[in-house]
Amino acid sequence: MAETFILKVYRGEKGNQYWEEFELELKPYINVISALMEIQKHPVNRKGETVTPVTWEQGCLEEVCGSCSMLINGRPRQACTAIVEPILKRTGSRTITLAPFTKFPLVRDLVVNRSQMFENLKKTQGWISTDGSFIKGFGPKIDQKTQETMYTLSTCMTCGCCSEACPQVNQSSKFIGPAPVSQTRLFNLNPTGEMEKGTRLHTLMEEGGISECGNAQNCVQVCPKEIPLTESIASIGRETSKQALKDIFHI
Repeated sequence: MAETFILKVYRGEKGNQYWEEFELELKPYINVISALMEIQKHPVNRKGETVTPVTWEQGCLEEVCGSCSMLINGRPRQACTAIVEPILKRTGSRTITLAPFTKFPLVRDLVVNRSQMFENLKKTQGWISTDGSFIKGFGPKIDQKTQETMYTLSTCMTCGCCSEACPQVNQSSKFIGPAPVSQTRLFNLNPTGEMEKGTRLHTLMEEGGISECGNAQNCVQVCPKEIPLTESIASIGRETSKQALKDIFHI
């Protein structure tokens, strides 16, 4: 008889959520997304009841888009790179729990609305403005060390794992979360983006900005791309302090 495992999924909509279990065959290298696809093809729970398929999001399936974010055994991560067998061995259990993020509005089952993260990027002007200057040729050179830092910061998927793990992101706080802070550092490092550095820093000096960070450092522990979020927070903390002094002394 084939070895099996159990997916225990927290399902439903806000105000009507419940746990439902599905038993699946343990295949080599099966990941959580593949397991959910099996349920989609054959949506029968452990009680033998035919139910509606589990709802979740997915896109690239290679940990680039960030859309398959969910709580897997209570830890925020990407379902596409969550291989079932190592998880079972690590926990010593046949059961893997799946639940939606708690820091974002629930849509249904494992799907949440992460639009607030994108709105926060708008607040911090998370882009490089263009004015037709591309026709003037190449811009200034960027040293190798800065390039490497920028590349690492640019791998952010806006997946929401850092916000989910952050205790300061809650209903009682307006903290925008670690990702927009780190992206501010990225765009301020760009020679063209640096021209709007002051504007970005002033946004982070307002309510919900850098001062709201409690330095729990949970964010850097769960980031799927291993972005040095705490370094970015420290860097932006210094830059906002410098900006405040410039504002006071009109430098």
